[in-house]
Amino acid sequence: MLDQRRHLRIRFASLPTISLGYGGAVGEGVIENLSLSGLMVRTSMPLEISHNVGCEFRIFQSPLIDVPAAVVSRVGDVFGVRFQPGPISQILIEDAINQALLDGNASILSVHELGGKKIMRITGGLSGALRNDFMHALTRMGVDEIDVESVTAVEQAGLALCLVATTRHGVTIGAQSQCFAEAWKFAQAVPGDSVPETPGRGQSLE
Repeated sequence: MLDQRRHLRIRFASLPTISLGYGGAVGEGVIENLSLSGLMVRTSMPLEISHNVGCEFRIFQSPLIDVPAAVVSRVGDVFGVRFQPGPISQILIEDAINQALLDGNASILSVHELGGKKIMRITGGLSGALRNDFMHALTRMGVDEIDVESVTAVEQAGLALCLVATTRHGVTIGAQSQCFAEAWKFAQAVPGDSVPETPGRGQSLE
């Protein structure tokens, strides 16, 4: 599923926790976003750029992932780290990401140009966790069409974003997964940009 999207950021509606080993101390943090090459972690630990840190985490129900990393950036208490994985940990990270996307617990948003049109493509869960990326693409980059064929779960907040895109910005909805199509039909039955309660758990309509 990840194909060539090695450096795209995976967002989570519920942020996974992470254990960090640094300078002989052990601390905790939360994963703000993740890719195959690294992650952004929010922590109170005094990490320093160009220093190494040990990372232990699970992505929901995944096996424990234990991987060394280098601190490469900092904005406040959010640090960017680049993995230094071995072959086993690399496979574990990729498998964990793929499973989270399939379960709708994680999301990827990307923008591509195809045939002169800018296509926003969403993979995994369509949730409020995508709001900042979604609105940035919509208002700063310009979007003609939204491809939701790889959406695996739907939340009301995600439907509301799509309603804003179609009703206020003239964006069209392109290829659709079955769970999105059912939720979208239900959402469009209500006038305005409000989104009604959807069947099931409110997140997945499969």
